[in-house]
Formats: sequence, structure tokens, C-alpha cells
Amino acid sequence: MATLEQKLTALLQGSVADLGYELWGIECQRTGRFMTVRLFIDKENGVGIEDCADVSRQVSAILDVEDPITDKYNLEVSSPGLDRPLFTLSQYERYVGKEICVHLRIPVADRRKWQGVLEKVDNDMLTLIVDNQPQTLVFGNIQKANVVAKF
Repeated sequence: MATLEQKLTALLQGSVADLGYELWGIECQRTGRFMTVRLFIDKENGVGIEDCADVSRQVSAILDVEDPITDKYNLEVSSPGLDRPLFTLSQYERYVGKEICVHLRIPVADRRKWQGVLEKVDNDMLTLIVDNQPQTLVFGNIQKANVVAKF
């Protein structure tokens, strides 16, 4: 069974691409009676407010017609930012050699939070270098992850 995020990605990816953006990912979070549906978009030269507004108008129209969300929701469209969340294996592959932070669903070695340099992505396995030691994590066990921004 597909998650709401997966259903929305399948529904919206083509339209967002037609506008000239990459649909980086979607997060759905419930807060009280409302749900926040957050779309992250990207493009080569970065994303500005007008870009977000254009995508928001297009996506809102699609969601109004298709009505895939049964609850009341707020739609947010933004750039993934410097500490961008990672959603797909191909996104992880883009950040090999960079520091990332990973939160797991099920603890590995009594830890749910891991931060280190992403050494490699092999099928659905990720290897992080944490404290000079390799740590292998299963992609399916990752609850959320993001790039660690360096200034």
C-alpha cells in the first residue's frame, strides 16, 4: 500500500516538471485536526518565492480536482534549503562524500540518530563513516535524513 506522500508524488511530479522544477520530495505532517502538506521543489539556479507561488497555484488546482487528501490541509511549497531533506536513493547518491544526519525507525547498535559522511550507496544499503568507523544502514529503515549544512 502506497503512502500518501507516494500517491501525491505520482500525482504531482509531472506537472511540477512541466513548470521547470524538480519535485524534490513531499512531507505530510498532522498537527491537531489539520495536515500540512509540504512540497520541496528545486531547480538548477535555486528557487525563489515566485517559483514557490507558481508551483503552489498549479498544485492547488490539481489537488482541488483530484481530491486525494481526505483531511483538511495546508499546502506549503518551498526550497529544500541547504540542510535539504533526502527522500530517494538517487538523492543520497548525489551526496556521497558529504555529511548527512539520519534518523532511523528501528535502532541500530542502540542508536536511532546517526551523523557522518556518506561513503557509498549500494542497492538499498547506505554506508556512513561515523567516528572513523563504517556503519551500514538499510534505506527502508530511514525515517528521515538531511544534508548537514556547512558554513
